[in-house]
Amino acid sequence: MTQSIVCVVGARPQFIKHKPVVEAFSKYFKTLTVHTAQHYDHNMSKQFFEELQIPEPDFILEDTSRVPRHGAQTASMLTSIEEVLVAQKPDAVVVYGDTNSTLAGALAASKLGIPLVHIEAGLRSFNRAMPEEINRVLTDHISNLLFAPTQTAVDNLRMEGITVGVHNAGDVMCDVLKTRTANLTPKKSETYVFATIHRPYNTDDPARLREILGVLNDLPYPVVLPIHPRTRNVMEREGLSVANYPAISFIDPLGYQDCLAYQKFSECVITDSGGIQKEAYLLEKRCITMRTETEWLETLENGCNTLVGNNLQAVKPILQSRERPRFGTPYGLGDSAQRMADITLNFLNRG
Repeated sequence: MTQSIVCVVGARPQFIKHKPVVEAFSKYFKTLTVHTAQHYDHNMSKQFFEELQIPEPDFILEDTSRVPRHGAQTASMLTSIEEVLVAQKPDAVVVYGDTNSTLAGALAASKLGIPLVHIEAGLRSFNRAMPEEINRVLTDHISNLLFAPTQTAVDNLRMEGITVGVHNAGDVMCDVLKTRTANLTPKKSETYVFATIHRPYNTDDPARLREILGVLNDLPYPVVLPIHPRTRNVMEREGLSVANYPAISFIDPLGYQDCLAYQKFSECVITDSGGIQKEAYLLEKRCITMRTETEWLETLENGCNTLVGNNLQAVKPILQSRERPRFGTPYGLGDSAQRMADITLNFLNRG
């Protein structure tokens, strides 16, 4: 009888990671996908499934994207995921990264005694004020298989006493990106900076968001900024008109291929996203991160990525620096998903 796996996804980075995972795992398992609807407008969700040719989700939960509180959102997802797991009785559950969807899927599997596989385990920002940090720490401590993307992540787990079931399997983002870069073409003829801003740290305080937009508007190059729904809502609520920032092109959220193209041909990437930091690194593009910490410590080496935190006035001199960063291959060579599928098969069939 074919073993079955349930994969839980809900947000942009997870859709991308799911692409190579579902392809590799489907060689061995009946693979079902639960979409928690954490991101469920076309540009944040369906577009990725269509563009990356990922099979349609088998289960789409009630839209939780508008639930205002993290606890309520996670609880709603947990209840619905548990119902799916009880009905499907999978042999394992796969969760990705650090969203509320991740924690909800992890808790549902753990409560039912179903083996839990965490892809992108061991990342730490060491900032417990970030909901993502809580999600990733709790998920790691109840997982049976922990696929760490880097040796740093393995070391983080060991420092917390987690050594059983840990594998440095590389990063599945490499798997996807390796197959998508050959056909990228420039989106603009002029020199520009590509930026994304969406984390509560940068958007919930209107004064900080206003300062960030002012800094971006004052850079020596025009800025392309696909605007996240959270950022757009804050701007509208606070009266931050796009007309006040003529050097910034505010565009709709992008699909995966277009996002990569904008990054690859930019002068620099400015972001507060963990996934974009890593994509920029894999594309060998210098990055400036509007945060005080990062989970992707490897990107900070050799001038590849710089944290500016509250020192937003540092952005312009960093951008104008003549220093050229040096990139390595700390995230693997693009075969991570297959390695994870093989390890999971062996794990479930042992004994």
